Amino acid sequence: MKLKRFFFAGLAILALGACTGTNDKTEDYCAYVNPFIGTGGHGHTFPGAVVPHGMIQPSPDTRIDGWDACSGYYYADTTINGFSHTHLSGTGCCDYGDVLLMPTVGEQTYLTTASKSDRLAYASTFSHQNETAEPGYYAVTLDRYAVRAELTATARGALHRYTFPESDEAGFILDLDYSLQRQTNSEMTLEVLSDTEIRGHKKTAYWAFEQPINFYAKFSKPFTCTLVTDTVTMDNGRRRPTCKALLKFKTRKDEQVLVKVGVSAVDMDGARRNVEADIPAWDFDKTRQEARTAWNAYLGKIDISTTDRVDKETFYTAMYHTGISPCLFTDADGRYLGMDLKTHQGDATQPVYTVFSLWDTFRAFHPLMTIIDPKRNEQYIRSLILKSQEGGILPKWELAANYTGTMIGYHAVPVIVDAYMKGYRDFDVTAAYQACLRTAGYDTTGIRSPRAVLPYLMPKAKLYKNTLGYIPCDRENESVAKALEYAYDDWCVSTLAKALNDEPSARKYEKQSKAYRFYFDKSTRFMRGLDSKGNWRTPFDPRSSNHREDDYCEGTAWQWTWFVPHDIPGLVDLMGGEDAFASKLDSLFTASSELEGNLVSADISGLIGQYAHGNEPSHHIIYLYNYVNRPWRTQELADSVFRSQYANTVDGLSGNEDCGQMSAWYILSSMGFYQVCPGDPVYAIGRPEFDKATINLEDGKTFTIVAKNNSKRNKYIQSATLNGTPLNTPFFNHADLAAGGTLELTMTDQPTPWGTRNK
Repeated sequence: MKLKRFFFAGLAILALGACTGTNDKTEDYCAYVNPFIGTGGHGHTFPGAVVPHGMIQPSPDTRIDGWDACSGYYYADTTINGFSHTHLSGTGCCDYGDVLLMPTVGEQTYLTTASKSDRLAYASTFSHQNETAEPGYYAVTLDRYAVRAELTATARGALHRYTFPESDEAGFILDLDYSLQRQTNSEMTLEVLSDTEIRGHKKTAYWAFEQPINFYAKFSKPFTCTLVTDTVTMDNGRRRPTCKALLKFKTRKDEQVLVKVGVSAVDMDGARRNVEADIPAWDFDKTRQEARTAWNAYLGKIDISTTDRVDKETFYTAMYHTGISPCLFTDADGRYLGMDLKTHQGDATQPVYTVFSLWDTFRAFHPLMTIIDPKRNEQYIRSLILKSQEGGILPKWELAANYTGTMIGYHAVPVIVDAYMKGYRDFDVTAAYQACLRTAGYDTTGIRSPRAVLPYLMPKAKLYKNTLGYIPCDRENESVAKALEYAYDDWCVSTLAKALNDEPSARKYEKQSKAYRFYFDKSTRFMRGLDSKGNWRTPFDPRSSNHREDDYCEGTAWQWTWFVPHDIPGLVDLMGGEDAFASKLDSLFTASSELEGNLVSADISGLIGQYAHGNEPSHHIIYLYNYVNRPWRTQELADSVFRSQYANTVDGLSGNEDCGQMSAWYILSSMGFYQVCPGDPVYAIGRPEFDKATINLEDGKTFTIVAKNNSKRNKYIQSATLNGTPLNTPFFNHADLAAGGTLELTMTDQPTPWGTRNK
């Protein structure tokens, strides 16, 4: 899917116009962030206020149902239901949308409007002309009520500011039974503590099967309150209990009412302590500025030089999107909810995190973190180890201390191994290794998950790959994709085993890492499903997709055939050598983009031929040309992806943002390199988009990529030096980057033999 690349001028003017001042001596990176990128198309991002990796995400909700409600906000919508406090960024599945707050003027209507309606009874229209967003701040005018709503956030608290008209009937509706996609509420409680304080608890069942959420809210203006907790609404034949607080007060013209909100997965007291610790005063502007300062510190981990402001905004918005999740999950007092769904006393200085979209983020997000924020990445790893100890196994897709069982592979393993192999080992290595071994095997005992989740969290595919040596397609769904990812994950286990001198395990898992060879059909030259009798599945069409019900996962044979990042020479040999491999790779980008099937996966997007940049299985493929003596193809295709798949528009992402993965690919690639195989600390060089990119490393050193003679036309590398020494291979090591220095690439407008072995 090609996206029009143009500057969304009105949006940017609004965003920049709302920016607050910063120290003249420090660049205001936030001025280059457009939080509306990805709120259209199927990016599934949200524009609300958040600080880097914060616990709380106050943001407007414009719709309830459908795939494009995953973040609660969709740019094409014209009404806002209110502002809830928990949101997921860029996911393909929906959850959260907890604790909705909506200012009102006049009679408060709250009964269900219609079954499956995306517009609640108290919703208001709004105009994007009266809406603005920047890192840590969001504002909009609600037309129905003539109220200006403003949101900002801290690590554990949200601060709202509402400017009301004169009214004898001003107030708020606090809706606890609301959630995105109408989740099942198994518990709900509201308590009025005083005429300025209210708190509540609920537990929902949805993607996260058992998600408790607690809140505490304090208002700057006294209210009268009516609780609506004794009625039910009918929704498509289902009875849904109501749990809302109707708050009322009088306001003068332009009177501002502020609201502090804290959340906690532990209890209501924790929610109160969180907001009291983070927001002691009623100072909205100071809180907003502190959020902006926090974002500038995060965004400033990389400095780029370019004369193209649009590209700069695309880059720093990508950086912004990598700073949203994983999310803080430890309360200010150190308590957190464990994977056993029990409260644990931890240490607030050693936080636990949640929202681990590992199938996506192992590929580029976590490798990026090892570069720009390795200490936080070690915190993520400590969280994953802790979750494996509390729940019995490393998570695949963890959400709010729940095993969701979503997606395939066991990609906590490459996250751990990649950090270890790069020298970042501030975690219990023995416990991490044991957790890796545990998750690579098939054992359903001792896992604390709902019965319905267990077959997905611990699929029999692992049993087959460990006993039969391959996964029969007539016994297990998505067999080819699972097998390829298991082979890679087992290679990661073997790599760690070898580093820890466990030679028997190293040999075992290295052997299993070669299992990808079973699925390569030399007659079609694709990876194919193999049944329990050793026969290829028929009929076969490499363009066929039946979403989550075929031999692949959110993809086709065209995309999955290339997923052997740990043994590219072996895959090259299977395909008949470098020339044959390169020819096949060329055909991926030139084949028709037409897809076949009864239920084509919507995730197969951002197509260039059959290369699908909008979904993660394709993300390493462009860089495979470097391994077969054709680096100029990597350079020109990376440039093509920059131009067609990323833009400073609301639909500027060609697929789900996926918790920072889509953006992390762009950040690394636009600087000029990418890690094809996490666990192997080697970077493949591509096409630098910017004249200069400087990575500000944690230890005070810098690594700079300079592109001489850079321009839109000059996308090919003519020559390269690393710290002044000629570099004649399109690869360099993480150790080179971590030591600091300069990679200088001289660009030209024609393909060159640089980086080839026959130069």
